[in-house]
Amino acid sequence: MFNLLEFLAQLFVLVVGAGVLVVGVLYVVDRTQTKQAVRRNFPVIGRFRYLFERLGEFFRQYFFAMDREEMPFNRAERNWVYRAAKGEDTMVAFGSTRDMRPVGSVIFVNCPYPTLEQDAVDTTDVIIGPYCGSPYTTSSVFHISAMSYGAISRPAVTALSNGARMAGVWMNTGEGGLSPMHLEGGADIVFQFGTAKYGVRDPAGALSDERLREVAAHEQVRMFEIKLSQGAKPGKGGILPGKKVTEEVAAIRFIDVGQDSISPNRHPEINSESDLLDMIDRVRRVTGKPTGFKTVIGTYGWIDDLCDEIHRRGIESAPDFITVDSADGGSGAAPMSLIDYMGLPIKESLPMVVDMLTRHGLRDRIKVIASGKMILPGPVAWALCAGADFVTSARGFMFALGCIQALQCNKNTCPTGVTTHDARLQRGLDPVDKAERVMRYAQSIRKEVGVIAHSCGAPEPRRLKRFHCRIVADDGKSVPLDELYPDQEAPPPTVSPQT
Repeated sequence: MFNLLEFLAQLFVLVVGAGVLVVGVLYVVDRTQTKQAVRRNFPVIGRFRYLFERLGEFFRQYFFAMDREEMPFNRAERNWVYRAAKGEDTMVAFGSTRDMRPVGSVIFVNCPYPTLEQDAVDTTDVIIGPYCGSPYTTSSVFHISAMSYGAISRPAVTALSNGARMAGVWMNTGEGGLSPMHLEGGADIVFQFGTAKYGVRDPAGALSDERLREVAAHEQVRMFEIKLSQGAKPGKGGILPGKKVTEEVAAIRFIDVGQDSISPNRHPEINSESDLLDMIDRVRRVTGKPTGFKTVIGTYGWIDDLCDEIHRRGIESAPDFITVDSADGGSGAAPMSLIDYMGLPIKESLPMVVDMLTRHGLRDRIKVIASGKMILPGPVAWALCAGADFVTSARGFMFALGCIQALQCNKNTCPTGVTTHDARLQRGLDPVDKAERVMRYAQSIRKEVGVIAHSCGAPEPRRLKRFHCRIVADDGKSVPLDELYPDQEAPPPTVSPQT
């Protein structure tokens, strides 16, 4: 017993001595360095500032922020997604915690005599690409937006693919190419390619018809989307850090292993509206499938020019769809200067694009997909009121997968396994369980949007109109959306002979 106590005493002295030595070394280092003023003036103690600053990112959402305070998504929004994805009750009690006073707040107007039937359901089929060899038909208003394999992990893609199939929604591959995991679940797929042509590029990085055909040969690939720009970084190409470029990612994208992959800031072949229609025609002709493009709206006169060029060529030359992405960030990592300041938010750009297409008589020909921070039923219903045919979400489905908004998407250290290639961290994401959550989240959104439509007196979610929605104005009063964006008169469409 005495020997044990003596040993513990000696060990204690050694530990304390080592601690004093470490503190002494840190004191000298901090006092003599010239890079950080806090550490120089307050050696050792000053280091805690940086530790607390780092930990604040994680503790803020749990201990300090109110339910509706955080950005980009607050606790109330995330919790709704979590409950919906788990199949838990999404009812709330004792009144709304959502402040309806800020300018821009959305309010829906209920019908005094709604039908006694069940809630409205999105069962009406919508045909995309009527001039294609293989048009695509779907009824769901809500789908999975673009997230690339490489940016998100193997189990995440697997869960999304299976969940999308079970929910009857499509999933967008993002610009990272078509992976085996996309196909594994059996979901309908929108194949997106960006400026680097990942997955459909030749050795020189140009678009390859042969590889387009290889992708289109998969029956699950229903549509092709040409990405001009995305909400996270309008005007800048994609960024995939080299530490995320594994052998598998490199093989799928046709790029070098372990090297940073930087996409050009635009398609070199597309320098005008005519060039864009040429690219759309090429992809649609080679694949036989509906083809459209995704963009963030900044300047918008070119949309009018595009519509004029479509009428010169014939209505069949039009893109089969346009995905309008909001400029308030996205699931991708990007410079803060672009995320914070570049492009128009969806609340302004979506009605603008819908109205431009309507004025040119192309609204029925070109389907409109809205994307950007719409993870709850309310914003989805607003987009339908504004004129969208479909709404897609990336971050909503990331929350369904278990994302906790740790803001580490670009660091390969995602604690929930969604955006990392670290096998140890990926282990926490069970694709079987998370596929069920993806399915339930998609189903919950569709159901709750139907609840809103039914309360407004609309028999089907796509029958929501602008007069069903009001927006809080500067004076604190709400005004109908159709007063802010009056419905446009549509001229007769230009009809060209079908070939």
